[in-house]
Amino acid sequence: MDEGKIQDIDKNLKVETNLKLDDICFYDARREPFRLYGLYNAKTEAEFKRLPDDVAQSTNQGVAALYKNTAGGRVRFSTDSSYVAVKAVMPGIGKLPHMPLSGSAGFDLYINDGGKDVYFKTFMPPYDIKDGYESVIHFEDRRARNITIHFPLYSCVSSLYIGLQEDANVGEGAKYKYEKPVLYYGSSITQGGCASRPGNCYQNIISAKLGCDHINLGFSGSARGEDIIADYIASLDYSIFVCDYDHNAPSVEHLEKTHEKLFLKVREAIPEVPIVLVSKPDFDSNPAEIAKRRDVIYRTYMNALRRGDKNVYFIDGERLFKDENRDACTVDGCHLNDAGFVRMAEVIGFTVDKILRKGKSHD
Repeated sequence: MDEGKIQDIDKNLKVETNLKLDDICFYDARREPFRLYGLYNAKTEAEFKRLPDDVAQSTNQGVAALYKNTAGGRVRFSTDSSYVAVKAVMPGIGKLPHMPLSGSAGFDLYINDGGKDVYFKTFMPPYDIKDGYESVIHFEDRRARNITIHFPLYSCVSSLYIGLQEDANVGEGAKYKYEKPVLYYGSSITQGGCASRPGNCYQNIISAKLGCDHINLGFSGSARGEDIIADYIASLDYSIFVCDYDHNAPSVEHLEKTHEKLFLKVREAIPEVPIVLVSKPDFDSNPAEIAKRRDVIYRTYMNALRRGDKNVYFIDGERLFKDENRDACTVDGCHLNDAGFVRMAEVIGFTVDKILRKGKSHD
């Protein structure tokens, strides 16, 4: 018996479908051989989530409302099926006026090609989506492929079933080149607002290019560097910590009270972990105010250097949109479109790549 086949586990759990495929067999993405990434205890929790319940509910109301949004979640597997279908049960659907539904509620399918994940197609959600949907993507031929499916950025998912041909081979898929994840903490931009599809948020772009696992702790309007979230971040095991919450600190004074404090908590808990400090990208919206915020972050960086810290990096947010067509990088002067995310991925990804390569050479 193939452990993942729902109907082989319990006939009463057979997944009903409206897809017109006579040979389809559904697998529970939580079961072997499927591999889940970027989610908290994904195999055992009743709903997919990014934080433990107690941490999320004790941080602030925004985090409590958003931690079950599946930004950064992925499932990886291999198959020789000529199609891949999904049936998603989604108790919460993110619908935003400035973000495509394909990004807030869609799933993206990538194929691993030569060690790099390459976008193939999106499981497009219907316009009137309410509590989930099903969709199928067909390939031109039948052969073995390593698949990654990215979860929605601004919706909740309680169950995900993968539909494949009944006689298809199924395996665990490609392993990441860098298995210890990169951890990102930050704002709505970190969460992925407002990418047109999940694979286009900047962390997923970096992950696909470099072959590195990651965790997305981006919380729209709610990343404020509180002690409880700082303690949780300090308790995890990761290859790099990218600290990117400038956007959500309600004032320069709040940033001054929390930024270096959060940095020091992580540094004390994990003395050698590389930490990348990033200031907000939409610099042109209010240069004078944003420069003050940037100064706070830069001061955290300089203080670390003075203490002899050799694993701290600073990325000036003014550089993230680069030079030409900076005003074309957002949907509303704040939240990023795909052009903005590509540019962020290029700048932040350069530093992440450098650190990962350095770490690999020391192994």
